[in-house]
Amino acid sequence: MRIAVVGLGYVGLPLAVSFAKEFDVIGFDIKKERIEELKNGKDSTGEVSSEELKNISIKYTANPEDLKNASFYIVTVPTPIDEHKNPDLTPLVKASETIGKYLKKGDYVVYESTVYPGVTEDICVPILEKESGLTFKKDFKVGYSPERINPGDKIHTFENIVKVVSGCDKESLDFIAEIYGKVVKAGIFKAESIKVAEAAKVIENTQRDLNIALMNELALIFDKMNIDTKSVLEAAGTKWNFLKFEPGLVGGHCIGVDPYYLTFKAQEIGYHPQIILSGRKINDYMGKFIAEKTVKLLIKANKLVKNAKVLILGFTFKENVPDIRNTKVIDIYSELIEYGVNPYIFDPIASTDEIRDEYNIETISSLDEKSPYDGIILAVKHDYFIQNLDNNLIKKLISKNGVFIDVKGIMKNKLEKIDITYWRL
Repeated sequence: MRIAVVGLGYVGLPLAVSFAKEFDVIGFDIKKERIEELKNGKDSTGEVSSEELKNISIKYTANPEDLKNASFYIVTVPTPIDEHKNPDLTPLVKASETIGKYLKKGDYVVYESTVYPGVTEDICVPILEKESGLTFKKDFKVGYSPERINPGDKIHTFENIVKVVSGCDKESLDFIAEIYGKVVKAGIFKAESIKVAEAAKVIENTQRDLNIALMNELALIFDKMNIDTKSVLEAAGTKWNFLKFEPGLVGGHCIGVDPYYLTFKAQEIGYHPQIILSGRKINDYMGKFIAEKTVKLLIKANKLVKNAKVLILGFTFKENVPDIRNTKVIDIYSELIEYGVNPYIFDPIASTDEIRDEYNIETISSLDEKSPYDGIILAVKHDYFIQNLDNNLIKKLISKNGVFIDVKGIMKNKLEKIDITYWRL
């Protein structure tokens, strides 16, 4: 049996690599430059090493006609939101149209992209039927298996996470479970239905989003009370059943997006979610809050806000990954611009070309390119910053009475005897 993985991003490539250890695999992506880099043994996402790519055999292609040679299709395309925070199913629709053109009797299609309950059977299946001329369940089978890959995590990898699978009937459920069971070591969980599996995925990140939103709201409250939030959480965390979440920026293509898929469907069926949307509102506000806090502290430090130079360390949506999709650091940057501040971005991991193309921002190539800075915002907890930032370097980068904003609270014990204002979320 030949497996085709449609979409070779952060989710699709690790999945394709794992399956290639047991099956013939076709890796399809519409981005020709992505296909070329993979053929050359390089993964710009950093999820798979060059050594791993060399040791497995995958037919990488941007030619959809190559998909006709597969009989088991796995769809791992992105499912973003639009400017109105509504689900954008365009990549999923186009992937279904493409697969439908080459679908044959006896084939299977499994969707892994995050969706709200009902998308697989109500939207994707009709497209597959229309494009193929085949009949669902009679001629081809469909399943859903929520992706659980955590970008940048080398411990909780595809093979080491329990895999939830579902199928359109018992036969398909058992078969899909068997296929995934060949490569997933952590075990397989058979969901009762496709809708159950879809719902399970969308609430996983919604739960995390709400927990982080609570921490962010606590940080807003404690800031007004002049209480250090991190110290409070460390004290509370000594209780055995206290959930150890931290405040921070919540972006990316999962936690910052998935809740909107669930709330969209809820509103469509006549229920207005309150807790979920409240959490989203708080988390979406944090970039603006951090920028405003920076400006207030600059004023207190007798710094002129207009044309003040502020260095922003990190631009990706999370630490140690180059992914800039839906990063909330842009909210800090944009808000500082509104105040007349001159912000400069340095990120040792993110692609300068991608930042330029996506956000029309020119990053700096070295930490001290525009120093001394009136303020520094450590926005992303890259290992690079943890390993390289110390007293001596900060002294060189920041002016006297400067402001240091530590979003993740990682520098407090490293900054001693420096004449600066330190604040952490």
